[in-house]
Amino acid sequence: MTRSTLPTISKIQIRTVCVAMPNPHKTASGVVSESPLVLTDLIASDGTVGHSIVFTYTKAALKPTADFIHGIQDLVVGQPLAPRFVSLALENRFRLLGTQGLVGMALSGIDMALWDALAKSQGKSLVHLLGGAEKPVSAYGAVGFDGVAGSARQAEAWAKQGFKGIKAKIGYPSVAEDLEVIRAMRSAIGPEVSIMIDYNQCLRPQEAINRIHRLEDEGLTWIEEPTLAHDYAGHAQIAQAVRTPIQCGENWWGILDMQHAIDAQASDYMMPDVMKIGGVTGWLRAAELAHAKGILLSNHLWPEVSAQLLTLTPTAHWLEYADWWNPILVDPLQVKDGTVLHDGELGTGLIWNESAIEKYAA
Repeated sequence: MTRSTLPTISKIQIRTVCVAMPNPHKTASGVVSESPLVLTDLIASDGTVGHSIVFTYTKAALKPTADFIHGIQDLVVGQPLAPRFVSLALENRFRLLGTQGLVGMALSGIDMALWDALAKSQGKSLVHLLGGAEKPVSAYGAVGFDGVAGSARQAEAWAKQGFKGIKAKIGYPSVAEDLEVIRAMRSAIGPEVSIMIDYNQCLRPQEAINRIHRLEDEGLTWIEEPTLAHDYAGHAQIAQAVRTPIQCGENWWGILDMQHAIDAQASDYMMPDVMKIGGVTGWLRAAELAHAKGILLSNHLWPEVSAQLLTLTPTAHWLEYADWWNPILVDPLQVKDGTVLHDGELGTGLIWNESAIEKYAA
């Protein structure tokens, strides 16, 4: 199909919702009790509608993000349903303003909706559109900053559902408390389930090294963001000083941040966030970069689209599963025996539950 025969973009519609979380997620920097989301519907000239979700972390960013998407739709309407072409054009247009923060969220929302629409217009899943085939992806469940008893209880619940990996937030006042949480989880889930931990950027580099040395014998799969996300030198210092793999990436904006981290040798493993890395287009670039360097790649959030993108990723590692916006989806991502396997969905697999969207409308 040539560019001249592609459908064009006719209209973009935006809605905002705040979805209450069934179990508030505690982190070192606060409690996430609801998911503020911008929902984008991109309507093509052939009637196809592509969907995307943008998670704004806070209600305060909902309206500005939605307004920005609405404000730039004149740059998109009339363009071909060609995600790479449109993505590059928008990147060039906003080079001076920058493509991070709210701008990056908005551009990724458009990009993900474009890929969803293009796949649907051809009657394919995203995986098939991009020349891939279904394969199982291992998933892990997340535990919040829930203390010893709460962390062990939630870890056990994930393990009983068949998850083969559990990731917990730590960064308690002392490393002794961190150890107590890790050991309580291990006691609850047994030796076969992988444990990852996430410091949520709360330590200084030397403090992180000192703590991690105390954790080295706990058999951890990785230690995530022990210091500030963009302190590449600090993370490199930590990675060189400890044996346990360091994991970073969820807060990198675009592949240039990823390239800086690679150049600094800041992270053994990497886990881009599909929204922050630049949507589907950005993820595909990141996957090629990781493949060239032999770096194992996991995802952050966006389990539906990320599961398909990991299927296409040569160095795929783990899928981070989250149910934060399941209530607004007709058919949320299913995990069976700790793995995800795609089965016939169109596009990225997002189908709106309209009654739930009305219920949670912001």
